[in-house]
Amino acid sequence: MGRYSIKELETLSGIKAHTIRIWEKRHGIIAPKRTPTNIRYYSDEDLKKIINVSLLNNYGIKISRIAVMTDEQLNTEIVQLTSTKDDVSIFIDQLVVSMIDMEEEQFEKLLSHLIIKFGFEKTILEIIYPFLEKIGILWQTGNITPAQEHFISNLVRQKIIVAIDALPFPEKDAEKAVLFLPENELHEIGLLFYHYTVKKLGFKTFYLGQHLPYPDLKQVCLTHTPKFVITSITASQKPQKTLEYLQAVIHDFPEIQILASGALVGHSLPESTNFIQFQNAVALKGLLQQG
Repeated sequence: MGRYSIKELETLSGIKAHTIRIWEKRHGIIAPKRTPTNIRYYSDEDLKKIINVSLLNNYGIKISRIAVMTDEQLNTEIVQLTSTKDDVSIFIDQLVVSMIDMEEEQFEKLLSHLIIKFGFEKTILEIIYPFLEKIGILWQTGNITPAQEHFISNLVRQKIIVAIDALPFPEKDAEKAVLFLPENELHEIGLLFYHYTVKKLGFKTFYLGQHLPYPDLKQVCLTHTPKFVITSITASQKPQKTLEYLQAVIHDFPEIQILASGALVGHSLPESTNFIQFQNAVALKGLLQQG
């Protein structure tokens, strides 16, 4: 079970700590617990309650009315809200609630609803990415288990793979792109969505996955001579080795455009005519269309 400080509750729910305190004292929305040393903390149930209460309050329902709702009434209002509104923040918060409960059916239904409602690309870019950022906050504060993180990551991963498989095969003379993660880089969801983006543009793709040794990447590039090599570097366990890996790719293949995203790329690499850093899938799409 997660334990949250009031500042963590504020970060995850978007509700100011001062407001949370007022809701506690005046309306009894949640009741913090205390450690043996008298430090206040909040539970998973408190986080879910605050998220749902804030959603309803943001849409004009008075806090005094929300305070007297049963959990069933609160959930009914939330379901109605998610079925009628287009505000993506509603859905991000509901995905967080599903993750905390590890409710696969609830998560699957909501994700499928979002893809139908907004389309696959908008769902990933505007809902799933911000949701995963919140998951990162939960992970950093020790409030989700590895099981919860893997549970959600695998569900999202499956959806992206299904979408990739549904795309048509490229033309025989299509330009080629290689996608990979360097050794010690394991966060694959971003790269999978890049794969979807690249394949949808008609490229012949070679998806090599995570933790790829450099000799293997080098062999693929020598054999298939791609126009682009695409990677994402987010949280390598050995950042210096990862940067050396990327420098080797840039140096050994001057005729290939190396496209990289992620926080680790930064300004640690020398400028090179065949290396471009990009921010996200939208920027990647623009680079590929420019050729």
